[in-house]
Amino acid sequence: MAVPVRHRSLLARLAPPAGTLAAVAAAFAYVGTVDPNEPGHYPVCPLLHFTGLYCPGCGGLRSAHAVAHGDLIAALHDNALAVAGYAVFAVGWVLWTAAAVRGRPASRLVPSTAQLWCAGVLAAVFTVVRNLPFGGWLHP
Repeated sequence: MAVPVRHRSLLARLAPPAGTLAAVAAAFAYVGTVDPNEPGHYPVCPLLHFTGLYCPGCGGLRSAHAVAHGDLIAALHDNALAVAGYAVFAVGWVLWTAAAVRGRPASRLVPSTAQLWCAGVLAAVFTVVRNLPFGGWLHP
């Protein structure tokens, strides 16, 4: 039988958010060290390579590199949607950690179907706009 979240030790409750933060910090440290602006370090986006269209993730590595170096303006230029995603992750992580400290289940933090649909529509609109002539300011 599973032990209720409230009755586990604080260390056991904080292990998942701490492990997630460590993995994300390691990924940002790697991208911050290995510059995606130099060719040959990372694979090319297949959609961009074969169609010339920018996907919602195009420029995401350059954006993460800029965030790792504290350049928010460059990060927003490279991929504004990714920067918004970093902020959503940060807020979600803080809420998750606060819930773990209080001994509450993190199931309250699971996005609803409507929220997931909104995120998908936002990504689709971002993708379409960045590939239209007037969306050139969203190109990485």
